[in-house]
Amino acid sequence: QLNWAGHSVVVFEKDDKIGGLLRYGIPDYKIEKWVLDRRIALMEEEGVEFRTNAHVGEDPTTEDLKAEYDAVVLAVGALQGRDLDVPGRGLGGIHLAMDYLVQQNRRVARLPTNAEVEIFAKDKHVVVLGGGDTSADCLGNAHREGCASVKVLTHGPRPPENPDRLTWPDWPLILHTYPAHEEGGERGFSVAVKGFSGSNGRVERMHAVETERENGKTVPKEGTDFEIETDLVLLAIGFTGPVRDRFLRDMDLGYTERGAIYSENGFGTKEADVFVAGDARLGADLIVTAIAEGRKVARQTDQFLMGRSLLPG
Repeated sequence: QLNWAGHSVVVFEKDDKIGGLLRYGIPDYKIEKWVLDRRIALMEEEGVEFRTNAHVGEDPTTEDLKAEYDAVVLAVGALQGRDLDVPGRGLGGIHLAMDYLVQQNRRVARLPTNAEVEIFAKDKHVVVLGGGDTSADCLGNAHREGCASVKVLTHGPRPPENPDRLTWPDWPLILHTYPAHEEGGERGFSVAVKGFSGSNGRVERMHAVETERENGKTVPKEGTDFEIETDLVLLAIGFTGPVRDRFLRDMDLGYTERGAIYSENGFGTKEADVFVAGDARLGADLIVTAIAEGRKVARQTDQFLMGRSLLPG
């Protein structure tokens, strides 16, 4: 949109290909990458410049970026995965969900994973913790790899499938069943993790307890401890905001309670020429929300640039 408005636009991307989560997050069985490639090619033909393998803050430096450009839009997402602080978390075979999803996307694209630790679900007994979109993506990938079994567990109670009365804001509490769930695997609710154990540095068991709702909170249910045998655990329990790398430390824009970059006056920040949008501004959300945010921040950035260009001197 900024390009259409007549500005010269450069997109910096730290990965080797453009596309963000659409490229290296959402599985190919949900969005084929030729769709993405077609759109990117159109944008390039229209004049948008894409620079890959560019980890802003390192190369180029934050100082270089701010010196060369009249405005900066932060659309860096919210990829810092929420982790578990429980005994045994350091055992091999326990990974953040996005690490697994990115590797699978790269394998399907016949690209090297460039990972220090390769994550495979084939022939493994997989446990996926979390009940959202990311969890379902892990489930679908594990099936396609040929896992021995897979369980999807969440700490909250099982939501209703067809509530009699539905009023805002109750709609998120409906049981969401995705095509990946219909392909197989087990779903479990009201399960909290107490820790992990294993041998030779690898996870073999997850120690858990049933939970119940008490005064609006999910609490462990006494006397319900149990174990699950597993050799691969994927943590899909949400995100805590943008990855706070050198670039964001240099910018020092502040953060909200959700860990998102603090914004003011719409999509602005405390720096007049710096704007923020999408998951980076809101916290983890939907692709359609990111698209809407991108359109709106482009409009506000255009207004800033045109307003400044008309100032005397």
